[in-house]
Amino acid sequence: MNIAVTGVGGGVGQNIIKSLEHSDYNVVALDGDHLAVGLYLSKTAYLIPYANKDNYIPKLLEICKDENISLLFPGLDPELMPLSLNRHLFDKIGTKVVVSRPEVITIFEDIQLAFEHLMRSGVNVPITFLAEKFNPNKESYPFILRQRVGSARSKNKYLIRNSIEWEATLKKIESDISNYIIMEYIEGDEYTCGSINLNGSCEGVIVMQRILRGGETYKCFTIKNDVIEEEVRKILEAIKPFGACNVEFKLKDGKPYVFEVNARCSGTTAARACSGFNEPKMIADYLLKGIKPEYSFREQTILRYWKELLVENDLIDELKQQQVIKR
Repeated sequence: MNIAVTGVGGGVGQNIIKSLEHSDYNVVALDGDHLAVGLYLSKTAYLIPYANKDNYIPKLLEICKDENISLLFPGLDPELMPLSLNRHLFDKIGTKVVVSRPEVITIFEDIQLAFEHLMRSGVNVPITFLAEKFNPNKESYPFILRQRVGSARSKNKYLIRNSIEWEATLKKIESDISNYIIMEYIEGDEYTCGSINLNGSCEGVIVMQRILRGGETYKCFTIKNDVIEEEVRKILEAIKPFGACNVEFKLKDGKPYVFEVNARCSGTTAARACSGFNEPKMIADYLLKGIKPEYSFREQTILRYWKELLVENDLIDELKQQQVIKR
């Protein structure tokens, strides 16, 4: 069975490929950049338009039909909404897209809307408010300034510790302040949690403590934590995503505070697969083979590192010219 993965130049798409590497599924890699490393990790790869282009959906449909794609995993946030809105077109050609409903994507594109929605469901969230008219005093610091829409993976997110950093950051974002929010800074350990969600029900959760470098997880530890897992399940019950959903927390005084929800696979998907919680494979096995998700993960440490991939220039030229490589 063939599975397509988009956004393979980024961490999410590459993590999905890694998770399916030793399965009996054949991965077809898709990306808009001819130097996306994931394109050279698969036997079949295509250059595709970016999600904001009019021919994005038609081209994906053409590829899915030609390659007999049974399942499609998106790897980039901008792709989630167009794929969700066009799921019915993929269904017609026999391709199941692993993406949540448009309402779920809309809520979690906007962090302010997301927090308001979660608070109504009794979930602990940091205090947030619009940044436009915020005038901090000495007691305000530290706090987080983050873009209201599109701040996943630490993009456009700033820790402000004093007035000097506040003034410098204001100059950096200039007139764009209306698109930012102020978020309470919570000191504490950070956790990233994976989950599998099928037919409106959560079929599994894994909790990982993590250490960041440059906004990315580079050391993580699978743990058992009933308090965090219960909070994750409360969130999933409130939003009912489809497929994988990643939830991130800070733990303060034994109480978890959610600060990020991504209704997709994540940059730690492969690390969780190493521990026995393989989200892409379990989702594929259920949707394509009817196998109910089963897992038994271990408490262990995962250390991450860069790995070089040698690609011949002739192969890159072939992809640029033909828009596809098959090996």
